[in-house]
Order: sequence, then C-alpha cells, then structure tokens
Amino acid sequence: MTVTDGRRARGDVSRQAVMAVAVDLATVNGLDGLSIGGLASAVSMSKGGIAGLFGSKEELQLATVAAAAEIFQHTVIAPALTAPAGLPRLRALIEAWLDYSESRVFPGGCFFAAATAEYRSRPGPVRDAVAANLLRWRTFLAEAITRAIAAGDLAESTDATQLAFEISAMLDAANDQSLMFDSAAPYARARSAVDALLERARRTGLAHRNER
Repeated sequence: MTVTDGRRARGDVSRQAVMAVAVDLATVNGLDGLSIGGLASAVSMSKGGIAGLFGSKEELQLATVAAAAEIFQHTVIAPALTAPAGLPRLRALIEAWLDYSESRVFPGGCFFAAATAEYRSRPGPVRDAVAANLLRWRTFLAEAITRAIAAGDLAESTDATQLAFEISAMLDAANDQSLMFDSAAPYARARSAVDALLERARRTGLAHRNER
C-alpha cells in the first residue's frame, strides 16, 4: 500500500510539473501544437513518461484546458471574491482579469482567448471544454453584475447579460491588441471603456431614483 501511494504521489507531482509547462506552451504554440513528443522534450521526460500521464494528445489537450481553468480560478476569481459584494467586487473582478492578462500569467496572454481563436470553428471535445470555461466566466461576470444591481450600485434596468458581454469584449480586445502591438496601452483604454460602461449604468440608476 505504501509503495502504491508513493507512486501515485510522484505521478501527481510529475503531472503538475508537466501541466505548468503545457499551459505556457499552449498559449504560444496553440493547443494543437501540443504533442507528447514536444512536451516530453520541453520537460526533459521520455515520451513514454508523458504518454503514461495523459494517454493521448486529446487527453493532454483537455488536461491543459483544465489546468488553465484552475490557474484562472486562483488568479482572477478567488482574489475578487475577497471584495465586498456589489460594485466593489465587480470592479475587483475586472481589474483581476486585466492584471492576469497584462502580467502575462500565461506568456501568450489569456489562455482562453488564444484557445477560442484556435478552436472556435473546430467542433469536438477540446472546443467544448474551452466553450464551457468561457461560458462559466461570462456567467460569473453576469452574476457579479446582478449582485451590483441588487446592492443598488447599478440601475435596476441594467441588462446583466448584455453588460457582461460588453465588458468581456473590452477585456478581450485589450488582451489581443496588447499582444499584437506589444503595448500596455490597450489595457488603459479597456479600463477607461469599462469605467464608462459602469458609469452609464450607475447614472441611469440615479436618474431613475430622482424621477421617483
């Protein structure tokens, strides 16, 4: 029993170490660019060792998406949850996303932006996994907006789903343009654009209150 548990523990450590490299490679070379042989070379392991951890290329890709989602959770979602519910948490969530992209947690920028560009027109399990994580993020953002509405920070008439879409579009644009032009300026523009969206929603709420 002790030997089996030790092997499992070593396998878990090896898998985590390989995943740390895989997610970085995927944002630069694409998920399709991941291969058991290439990853084995990058982490100085045998192909058999990598194959033993993941089995197939598709399983490696799916594991990489899952690892990226866990990193996103710890980097963006968890820190924002420490802020008070309402507009403070919504702003913290947006700022955490921008910091995650701008600080290059992944060298190729947002992992899911890169994966979306690669797989948006390629049906299959990998695309489904990427889409599920994008939907989870968009839903979480919309829920944060809904809480800001409930707290009275944003107008009752605010369409949370629409506002989440607009904010996400600004964040994605900042990520893409920063990578393309090797510049931090798009993040400043995104912050300004998002502030304008939130201020519009807030002012609409104040206007409605003053009419009552």
